[in-house]
Amino acid sequence: MASIRELKGRIGSVSSSEKITGAMKMISSAKLHKAMQALQRVVPFRQQIQSTIDHLLAADSGYISPLAQERPLQHVGIVLLGSDEGLCGAFNVTLFKHALDRIATLQEQGVTAITLYPIGKKVTAAAKKLHIEGVTVTTIPYMNSKSQREEIEKMAGELTEAFLKGETDRVEVVFMHFISTGRQRVTHRTMLPVVAESTSGKKECKPYIFEPDVATIFDTVLPLAVIASLQESIGENRASEQAARVLAMQSANDNAKKLHDELQLEYNKLRQQSITNELLDILGGKVDG
Repeated sequence: MASIRELKGRIGSVSSSEKITGAMKMISSAKLHKAMQALQRVVPFRQQIQSTIDHLLAADSGYISPLAQERPLQHVGIVLLGSDEGLCGAFNVTLFKHALDRIATLQEQGVTAITLYPIGKKVTAAAKKLHIEGVTVTTIPYMNSKSQREEIEKMAGELTEAFLKGETDRVEVVFMHFISTGRQRVTHRTMLPVVAESTSGKKECKPYIFEPDVATIFDTVLPLAVIASLQESIGENRASEQAARVLAMQSANDNAKKLHDELQLEYNKLRQQSITNELLDILGGKVDG
């Protein structure tokens, strides 16, 4: 059984941990609010772009953009989003496992070469340890989990260029879809080729007049769709990361409070027992002097 002094020391340590986790939860909550605001600005833009693409691809324009052409899958690029910081529960582990499952599925479908682009220190460290035949890990030095529009546009441009050159036949992104503060779901999305996401465009398809011409419109809108898709995925992943960290810190804080209460109760019992023993010694005349 621990002594009163040892219990007092443990209570102090647990109290410090409780304060730290409480502070980190508040910081993460503020960052989550900021990430949600940024995501709310991106989502409408991406949805409008996608709606435009759905109608463009459904229209009988007689033009097929190279960015919308689906090819037999031989080489697939996977952008794996993660976090740069820890203390967010199983956030990075879940993302990495989904990427591994996706790699296995693609290889079963006959894909011979897969390039993995990890973004975030945690998933990058795990990806560098991968030794899977046919899988190449390529890091992007200028990208991280907090990258802004300029870096995102640069990466989207490089992925688009590789697709147009035939170096990849499809580009996917693995990320954590943000549903609410208490709920996130790991998923993946096809960035390239750009495809219609709904059939509403076909149902509502009307004759279009393209100005200046259909090729110019496609070549302008489709690259924007790639940028918007990557930016939204990063925004959702960022919000999900902070939400996961809030939940992790809340759980840690609750555990610290529970442990603090248990230690305090044990300390009080030992203290009371010590006082009782002293009183019994006095009443029994066993105190020296």
